Amino acid sequence: MGGVQPSCHFQRSHTDMAQPVLQTSGAPAPAKATDQILLPLWSLGVFLLGYLALFAPTYYRLAHTSWASDDQGHGPMIIGASVWLIWSKRHQLFDRVAVPAVGPAFALLLPALLMYALGRSQAVGELEALAQIPVLAAGILLLAGTRGLKLVWFPVVFLIFAVPIPGVLAQAITLPLKMAVSVVAEQLMYWMHYPIGRTGVTLTVGPYQLLVADACSGLNSLFTLESLGLLYMNIMDYKSKTRNLLLALMIVPISFVSNVIRVITLVLLTFHFGDEVGQGFAHSFSGMVLFAVALVLTFGFDQLLAKRFDDQGGARARV
Repeated sequence: MGGVQPSCHFQRSHTDMAQPVLQTSGAPAPAKATDQILLPLWSLGVFLLGYLALFAPTYYRLAHTSWASDDQGHGPMIIGASVWLIWSKRHQLFDRVAVPAVGPAFALLLPALLMYALGRSQAVGELEALAQIPVLAAGILLLAGTRGLKLVWFPVVFLIFAVPIPGVLAQAITLPLKMAVSVVAEQLMYWMHYPIGRTGVTLTVGPYQLLVADACSGLNSLFTLESLGLLYMNIMDYKSKTRNLLLALMIVPISFVSNVIRVITLVLLTFHFGDEVGQGFAHSFSGMVLFAVALVLTFGFDQLLAKRFDDQGGARARV
């Protein structure tokens, strides 16, 4: 009586173990893990087929028009980056049973399809390409609900950089940018005691004349660098909104400075080595110089921000 009482254990006999487990008629059978994944994967396949049927012709057309130019050739890279970002979150998207947000999905899908139809019928490639964003967002709402869209909102919105810049907007912004780049480049070259003059956007250095083209204006490089900066911030996953905002805004002057350095580099090469060098391989290579300078300046500014915000909860988020 006073000894240690043995703990209670319930063991099933061999006969019990051989018997199947009976369930009450009203209780549903437990769902298998595969049952929770098969439906989303099946739905995903249907959505992808529909998405490709809509936008594969759009991508093909852009690949032979806007994306084939040096100014807006970054479009395929933007799409590739968005696909990679969504793919990297695939396990979080389908780690539980989805709750489709049917109402918000169709509220996005119907106007998007109208936008696509208008752009397709009227040959407005910008409008047609823009429709991919709400269509993709609607598909995610149907597949993974609002939780899924919150998870991958950045790569969806990031596709805006794959949309070609409308010609009217490009012309309205390009000319002031070209003029500003030309003026700053002329002044810097003058302070370096080079024989340089300027007429509009044409620079004259020694016996050579160089026209500051649209590619040197900074508009297209601004879009490209802004997309790279946002991608960098998303990968780094900084917690400080102020830090992200300052870094995003700083890309605008960084793009301008990088284009000024590009123009000065071409002017110096032309003045010292002749027009064949300045307009040959060096002209194409100057584009790499532009992005190298921009990336260095962006990283340097980010390091300056780190000295302030990393001590105030703005460091990279820890998962």
